[in-house]
Amino acid sequence: MTSAYDNTSNNVIFTLTGIKDLRPQYVFLCLALTVYLLIIVLNITLIVTVLSEKYLHEPMYLFVCSLCFNEIYGTTGFYPKFIYDLLSSSNVISYNGCMTQSVVIYSSFMCEYTTLVIMAYDRYVAICRPLEYHNILRTQTVAKAILYSWTFPFIVGLPNTILTSQLPLCGSNIDRIYCDNWSVVKLSCIPATAVNAFGFTVLFIFMAHALIVMFSYQRLIVACRNSSDSKRKFMRTCGPHFVSLLNFTIAVLFDIMFSRYGSKDFPEHLQNAFQVEILVIPPILNPLIYGLKLSEVRKRLFLKCKKSKTLAFC
Repeated sequence: MTSAYDNTSNNVIFTLTGIKDLRPQYVFLCLALTVYLLIIVLNITLIVTVLSEKYLHEPMYLFVCSLCFNEIYGTTGFYPKFIYDLLSSSNVISYNGCMTQSVVIYSSFMCEYTTLVIMAYDRYVAICRPLEYHNILRTQTVAKAILYSWTFPFIVGLPNTILTSQLPLCGSNIDRIYCDNWSVVKLSCIPATAVNAFGFTVLFIFMAHALIVMFSYQRLIVACRNSSDSKRKFMRTCGPHFVSLLNFTIAVLFDIMFSRYGSKDFPEHLQNAFQVEILVIPPILNPLIYGLKLSEVRKRLFLKCKKSKTLAFC
Protein backbone atom coordinates (compact mmCIF):
# COMPACT_ATOMS: atom_id res chain seq x y z
CA MET A 1 0.00 0.00 0.00
CA THR A 2 1.39 3.38 -0.98
CA SER A 3 0.95 6.76 0.59
CA ALA A 4 -1.92 9.05 -0.18
CA TYR A 5 0.45 11.67 -1.56
CA ASP A 6 1.95 9.25 -4.08
CA ASN A 7 -1.43 8.00 -5.17
CA THR A 8 -2.81 11.43 -5.96
CA SER A 9 -0.12 11.84 -8.60
CA ASN A 10 -0.67 10.49 -12.07
CA ASN A 11 2.18 7.99 -11.57
CA VAL A 12 0.06 5.48 -9.65
CA ILE A 13 -0.42 2.08 -11.30
CA PHE A 14 -3.66 0.11 -10.74
CA THR A 15 -3.90 -3.66 -10.85
CA LEU A 16 -7.07 -5.15 -12.37
CA THR A 17 -7.46 -8.16 -10.10
CA GLY A 18 -10.64 -9.38 -11.79
CA ILE A 19 -8.59 -10.73 -14.70
CA LYS A 20 -6.33 -13.00 -12.65
CA ASP A 21 -8.83 -15.90 -12.47
CA LEU A 22 -9.65 -15.99 -16.19
CA ARG A 23 -8.21 -19.41 -17.01
CA PRO A 24 -7.39 -20.80 -19.50
CA GLN A 25 -6.47 -17.42 -20.91
CA TYR A 26 -6.36 -18.49 -24.56
CA VAL A 27 -10.07 -19.44 -24.40
CA PHE A 28 -11.08 -16.01 -23.08
CA LEU A 29 -8.69 -14.39 -25.55
CA CYS A 30 -10.38 -16.13 -28.49
CA LEU A 31 -13.84 -15.26 -27.13
CA ALA A 32 -12.96 -11.60 -26.57
CA LEU A 33 -11.38 -11.24 -30.00
CA THR A 34 -14.34 -12.96 -31.70
CA VAL A 35 -16.93 -10.85 -29.87
CA TYR A 36 -15.07 -7.59 -30.56
CA LEU A 37 -14.69 -8.36 -34.28
CA LEU A 38 -18.36 -9.36 -34.45
CA ILE A 39 -19.39 -6.08 -32.81
CA ILE A 40 -17.24 -4.08 -35.25
CA VAL A 41 -18.52 -5.96 -38.33
CA LEU A 42 -22.22 -5.83 -37.37
CA ASN A 43 -22.24 -2.16 -36.42
CA ILE A 44 -20.10 -0.98 -39.34
CA THR A 45 -22.27 -2.97 -41.76
CA LEU A 46 -25.37 -1.18 -40.51
CA ILE A 47 -23.63 2.22 -40.52
CA VAL A 48 -22.36 1.78 -44.09
CA THR A 49 -25.78 0.56 -45.26
CA VAL A 50 -27.55 3.61 -43.82
CA LEU A 51 -25.00 6.16 -45.01
CA SER A 52 -24.62 4.72 -48.51
CA GLU A 53 -28.36 4.49 -49.24
CA LYS A 54 -29.98 7.89 -49.81
CA TYR A 55 -33.39 6.32 -49.22
CA LEU A 56 -32.32 5.63 -45.62
CA HIS A 57 -31.28 9.22 -44.90
CA GLU A 58 -34.26 9.63 -42.61
CA PRO A 59 -34.09 10.72 -38.94
CA MET A 60 -34.91 7.25 -37.56
CA TYR A 61 -32.14 5.53 -39.51
CA LEU A 62 -29.62 8.30 -38.75
CA PHE A 63 -30.36 7.86 -35.03
CA VAL A 64 -29.80 4.10 -35.43
CA CYS A 65 -26.52 4.93 -37.16
CA SER A 66 -25.50 7.13 -34.20
CA LEU A 67 -26.38 4.30 -31.82
CA CYS A 68 -24.10 1.94 -33.77
CA PHE A 69 -21.25 4.47 -33.66
CA ASN A 70 -21.70 4.58 -29.89
CA GLU A 71 -21.50 0.78 -29.62
CA ILE A 72 -18.14 0.83 -31.41
CA TYR A 73 -16.91 3.74 -29.29
CA GLY A 74 -17.83 2.12 -25.97
CA THR A 75 -16.52 -1.37 -26.73
CA THR A 76 -13.26 0.07 -28.08
CA GLY A 77 -12.72 1.51 -24.61
CA PHE A 78 -12.77 -2.03 -23.22
CA TYR A 79 -11.79 -4.82 -25.64
CA PRO A 80 -8.33 -3.72 -26.86
CA LYS A 81 -7.11 -3.26 -23.25
CA PHE A 82 -8.83 -6.47 -22.13
CA ILE A 83 -7.25 -8.48 -24.97
CA TYR A 84 -3.85 -6.97 -24.15
CA ASP A 85 -4.30 -7.92 -20.47
CA LEU A 86 -5.09 -11.52 -21.44
CA LEU A 87 -1.83 -11.62 -23.39
CA SER A 88 0.06 -10.01 -20.51
CA SER A 89 0.85 -11.34 -17.03
CA SER A 90 0.79 -7.97 -15.22
CA ASN A 91 -2.85 -6.81 -15.75
CA VAL A 92 -1.98 -3.23 -14.78
CA ILE A 93 -3.17 0.15 -15.99
CA SER A 94 -1.90 3.67 -15.35
CA TYR A 95 -3.94 6.24 -13.44
CA ASN A 96 -4.57 8.30 -16.58
CA GLY A 97 -5.37 5.15 -18.56
CA CYS A 98 -7.81 4.02 -15.88
CA MET A 99 -9.65 7.33 -15.78
CA THR A 100 -9.75 7.48 -19.59
CA GLN A 101 -11.19 3.96 -19.81
CA SER A 102 -13.78 4.82 -17.17
CA VAL A 103 -14.83 7.99 -19.04
CA VAL A 104 -15.07 6.19 -22.40
CA ILE A 105 -17.10 3.23 -21.14
CA TYR A 106 -19.50 5.16 -18.93
CA SER A 107 -19.99 8.06 -21.35
CA SER A 108 -20.92 5.36 -23.88
CA PHE A 109 -23.52 3.96 -21.45
CA MET A 110 -24.98 7.44 -20.93
CA CYS A 111 -24.90 8.18 -24.67
CA GLU A 112 -26.95 5.02 -25.21
CA TYR A 113 -29.73 6.47 -23.05
CA THR A 114 -29.71 9.91 -24.66
CA THR A 115 -29.84 8.30 -28.11
CA LEU A 116 -32.74 6.06 -27.10
CA VAL A 117 -34.61 9.15 -25.83
CA ILE A 118 -34.32 11.02 -29.12
CA MET A 119 -35.30 7.83 -30.97
CA ALA A 120 -38.40 7.60 -28.77
CA TYR A 121 -39.29 11.21 -29.61
CA ASP A 122 -38.80 10.44 -33.30
CA ARG A 123 -41.25 7.52 -33.08
CA TYR A 124 -43.76 9.64 -31.14
CA VAL A 125 -43.78 12.33 -33.86
CA ALA A 126 -43.88 9.72 -36.68
CA ILE A 127 -46.91 7.90 -35.24
CA CYS A 128 -48.85 10.63 -33.43
CA ARG A 129 -48.10 13.60 -35.72
CA PRO A 130 -47.22 12.03 -39.10
CA LEU A 131 -48.25 15.04 -41.22
CA GLU A 132 -45.87 17.28 -39.27
CA TYR A 133 -43.00 14.78 -39.14
CA HIS A 134 -40.68 16.39 -41.71
CA ASN A 135 -41.48 19.89 -40.49
CA ILE A 136 -40.59 19.00 -36.90
CA LEU A 137 -37.60 16.76 -37.56
CA ARG A 138 -35.71 18.85 -40.05
CA THR A 139 -32.04 18.29 -40.87
CA GLN A 140 -30.90 20.91 -38.36
CA THR A 141 -33.11 19.44 -35.63
CA VAL A 142 -31.73 15.94 -36.27
CA ALA A 143 -28.15 17.27 -36.17
CA LYS A 144 -28.83 19.08 -32.87
CA ALA A 145 -30.44 15.95 -31.40
CA ILE A 146 -27.43 13.78 -32.31
CA LEU A 147 -25.08 16.46 -30.95
CA TYR A 148 -27.05 16.50 -27.70
CA SER A 149 -26.92 12.70 -27.41
CA TRP A 150 -23.11 12.81 -27.57
CA THR A 151 -22.25 15.98 -25.65
CA PHE A 152 -24.68 15.75 -22.72
CA PRO A 153 -23.07 12.56 -21.27
CA PHE A 154 -19.67 14.28 -21.19
CA ILE A 155 -21.07 17.50 -19.68
CA VAL A 156 -22.79 15.52 -16.91
CA GLY A 157 -20.07 12.92 -16.34
CA LEU A 158 -16.96 15.11 -16.48
CA PRO A 159 -17.45 16.79 -13.05
CA ASN A 160 -17.66 13.34 -11.44
CA THR A 161 -14.32 12.40 -12.99
CA ILE A 162 -12.74 15.69 -11.86
CA LEU A 163 -13.99 15.17 -8.29
CA THR A 164 -12.62 11.62 -8.27
CA SER A 165 -9.21 12.78 -9.52
CA GLN A 166 -8.88 15.00 -6.43
CA LEU A 167 -9.21 12.12 -3.97
CA PRO A 168 -6.12 10.83 -2.12
CA LEU A 169 -5.89 7.06 -2.63
CA CYS A 170 -4.74 4.37 -0.21
CA GLY A 171 -4.73 1.37 -2.52
CA SER A 172 -4.10 0.26 -6.08
CA ASN A 173 -6.12 -2.95 -6.56
CA ILE A 174 -9.33 -2.71 -8.61
CA ASP A 175 -11.44 -5.86 -8.27
CA ARG A 176 -12.87 -5.65 -11.79
CA ILE A 177 -11.76 -6.49 -15.32
CA TYR A 178 -11.94 -2.83 -16.37
CA CYS A 179 -11.76 0.55 -14.66
CA ASP A 180 -14.82 2.37 -13.45
CA ASN A 181 -15.16 5.54 -11.42
CA TRP A 182 -16.66 3.89 -8.34
CA SER A 183 -13.79 1.37 -8.06
CA VAL A 184 -11.34 4.28 -7.87
CA VAL A 185 -13.53 6.12 -5.34
CA LYS A 186 -13.53 3.02 -3.07
CA LEU A 187 -9.73 3.33 -2.80
CA SER A 188 -10.00 6.82 -1.31
CA CYS A 189 -8.33 7.47 2.05
CA ILE A 190 -11.09 9.90 2.99
CA PRO A 191 -14.91 9.80 2.82
CA ALA A 192 -16.04 10.55 -0.73
CA THR A 193 -19.46 11.97 0.12
CA ALA A 194 -19.47 14.59 -2.64
CA VAL A 195 -18.44 12.10 -5.33
CA ASN A 196 -20.99 9.57 -4.11
CA ALA A 197 -23.80 12.15 -4.06
CA PHE A 198 -22.91 13.42 -7.52
CA GLY A 199 -22.74 9.84 -8.82
CA PHE A 200 -26.29 9.17 -7.60
CA THR A 201 -27.40 12.44 -9.22
CA VAL A 202 -25.98 11.32 -12.58
CA LEU A 203 -27.63 7.92 -12.12
CA PHE A 204 -30.98 9.61 -11.40
CA ILE A 205 -30.66 11.81 -14.51
CA PHE A 206 -30.16 8.84 -16.80
CA MET A 207 -32.79 6.69 -15.14
CA ALA A 208 -35.09 9.66 -15.79
CA HIS A 209 -34.19 9.29 -19.47
CA ALA A 210 -35.43 5.70 -19.33
CA LEU A 211 -38.68 6.88 -17.70
CA ILE A 212 -39.13 9.47 -20.45
CA VAL A 213 -38.91 6.68 -23.04
CA MET A 214 -41.42 4.58 -21.08
CA PHE A 215 -43.79 7.57 -20.90
CA SER A 216 -43.51 8.11 -24.65
CA TYR A 217 -44.42 4.46 -25.20
CA GLN A 218 -47.47 4.86 -23.01
CA ARG A 219 -48.56 7.82 -25.14
CA LEU A 220 -47.89 5.84 -28.31
CA ILE A 221 -49.90 2.84 -27.13
CA VAL A 222 -52.86 5.10 -26.30
CA ALA A 223 -52.58 6.82 -29.68
CA CYS A 224 -52.41 3.50 -31.58
CA ARG A 225 -55.39 1.78 -29.91
CA ASN A 226 -57.97 2.73 -32.51
CA SER A 227 -55.84 2.45 -35.66
CA SER A 228 -54.68 -0.86 -37.11
CA ASP A 229 -52.19 0.96 -39.37
CA SER A 230 -50.67 2.78 -36.38
CA LYS A 231 -50.49 -0.49 -34.46
CA ARG A 232 -48.52 -2.12 -37.27
CA LYS A 233 -46.18 0.87 -37.49
CA PHE A 234 -45.70 0.81 -33.71
CA MET A 235 -44.82 -2.89 -33.62
CA ARG A 236 -42.54 -2.64 -36.64
CA THR A 237 -40.49 0.37 -35.57
CA CYS A 238 -40.92 0.60 -31.79
CA GLY A 239 -40.52 -3.10 -31.02
CA PRO A 240 -36.73 -3.07 -31.62
CA HIS A 241 -36.44 0.19 -29.69
CA PHE A 242 -38.24 -1.25 -26.65
CA VAL A 243 -36.13 -4.46 -26.69
CA SER A 244 -32.96 -2.36 -26.90
CA LEU A 245 -34.02 -0.14 -23.99
CA LEU A 246 -35.11 -3.04 -21.78
CA ASN A 247 -31.97 -5.06 -22.45
CA PHE A 248 -29.66 -2.12 -21.81
CA THR A 249 -31.45 -0.92 -18.66
CA ILE A 250 -31.28 -4.38 -17.08
CA ALA A 251 -27.58 -4.63 -17.96
CA VAL A 252 -26.86 -1.18 -16.46
CA LEU A 253 -28.71 -2.00 -13.22
CA PHE A 254 -26.79 -5.25 -12.82
CA ASP A 255 -23.50 -3.44 -13.43
CA ILE A 256 -24.31 -0.73 -10.87
CA MET A 257 -25.51 -3.21 -8.24
CA PHE A 258 -22.39 -5.38 -8.54
CA SER A 259 -20.06 -2.39 -8.70
CA ARG A 260 -21.46 -0.77 -5.55
CA TYR A 261 -22.97 -3.60 -3.53
CA GLY A 262 -21.47 -6.82 -4.91
CA SER A 263 -20.40 -9.37 -2.31
CA LYS A 264 -16.84 -10.68 -2.12
CA ASP A 265 -18.33 -14.14 -1.59
CA PHE A 266 -20.02 -14.09 -4.98
CA PRO A 267 -18.27 -16.44 -7.46
CA GLU A 268 -15.53 -14.62 -9.39
CA HIS A 269 -16.60 -15.91 -12.81
CA LEU A 270 -20.18 -14.75 -12.28
CA GLN A 271 -18.97 -11.32 -11.17
CA ASN A 272 -16.90 -11.04 -14.36
CA ALA A 273 -19.83 -12.26 -16.46
CA PHE A 274 -22.14 -9.57 -15.05
CA GLN A 275 -19.46 -6.90 -15.55
CA VAL A 276 -18.86 -7.74 -19.19
CA GLU A 277 -22.47 -8.55 -20.18
CA ILE A 278 -23.25 -4.89 -20.83
CA LEU A 279 -20.27 -4.74 -23.23
CA VAL A 280 -21.30 -7.90 -25.11
CA ILE A 281 -25.08 -8.24 -25.45
CA PRO A 282 -26.29 -4.68 -26.34
CA PRO A 283 -23.51 -3.97 -28.91
CA ILE A 284 -24.33 -7.25 -30.71
CA LEU A 285 -28.09 -7.22 -30.21
CA ASN A 286 -28.74 -3.63 -31.32
CA PRO A 287 -27.43 -3.88 -34.91
CA LEU A 288 -29.11 -7.28 -35.26
CA ILE A 289 -32.57 -6.18 -34.12
CA TYR A 290 -32.44 -2.89 -36.04
CA GLY A 291 -30.90 -4.48 -39.12
CA LEU A 292 -33.31 -7.40 -39.26
CA LYS A 293 -36.50 -5.92 -37.79
CA LEU A 294 -36.62 -2.61 -39.66
CA SER A 295 -37.86 -3.67 -43.08
CA GLU A 296 -36.18 -0.94 -45.16
CA VAL A 297 -32.77 -1.60 -43.59
CA ARG A 298 -33.25 -5.35 -44.01
CA LYS A 299 -34.12 -4.95 -47.70
CA ARG A 300 -31.04 -2.82 -48.36
CA LEU A 301 -28.80 -5.24 -46.47
CA PHE A 302 -30.06 -8.25 -48.44
CA LEU A 303 -29.76 -6.29 -51.68
CA LYS A 304 -26.14 -5.44 -50.89
CA CYS A 305 -25.43 -9.11 -50.08
CA LYS A 306 -26.92 -10.21 -53.40
CA LYS A 307 -24.86 -7.64 -55.29
CA SER A 308 -21.71 -8.75 -53.47
CA LYS A 309 -22.35 -12.40 -54.34
CA THR A 310 -23.04 -11.49 -57.99
CA LEU A 311 -19.81 -9.48 -58.23
CA ALA A 312 -17.85 -12.29 -56.58
CA PHE A 313 -19.33 -14.82 -59.04
CA CYS A 314 -18.49 -12.62 -62.03
